Amino acid sequence: MSWDIIVENLGFYAQGAKLTVLLTVASLAISFVLAMPLALGRNSHNPFLRNAIALYTLVFRGTPLLVQLFLIYYGLAQFDLVRESLLWPWLSSALVCVILTFVLNTTAYTTEIFAGSLRHLPVGEIEAARAYGMSPFTRARRILLPAMLTRSLTLYGNETVMMLHATSLASTVTLLEVTGVARNIALNYYIMFE
Repeated sequence: MSWDIIVENLGFYAQGAKLTVLLTVASLAISFVLAMPLALGRNSHNPFLRNAIALYTLVFRGTPLLVQLFLIYYGLAQFDLVRESLLWPWLSSALVCVILTFVLNTTAYTTEIFAGSLRHLPVGEIEAARAYGMSPFTRARRILLPAMLTRSLTLYGNETVMMLHATSLASTVTLLEVTGVARNIALNYYIMFE
């Protein structure tokens, strides 16, 4: 047993853990902000808006996250239009591509979680807000969003855990988060058990 190698590399583990937390928190924070209006649109009476959001969530929930990551990180570089655009300095960064992929994926899941909880609100609450004369914005701010968040808290907690687990995919595109660091140290020193 070579625990001294683990102790010598604690700094690398700390850097990996820092990147893991950054990827998780950034992805979840951005997707939370994006998913709230998308959830309202997913339950909209406008069929074009509702179906466009449904298509987005279907595509990103129906394909593996690793495939999405490879398409964004490796696939976008294939197009001259992307490489010559103003976005290329950001899209050529592995960190930006990973966060973009994670945000697109977790926003799709979070949108469906929030939209499902909105569909299960009691009709009486919404009718009471309409009868009181609340505008749609006020109704969303005071009634829909707070009720939606309280009803979807446990499912959103599951999505948070899944996003934390998904950060291990970042090591496939040159970012060494905590599991990537552990894998590299185990392979370099042949210390699988430790």
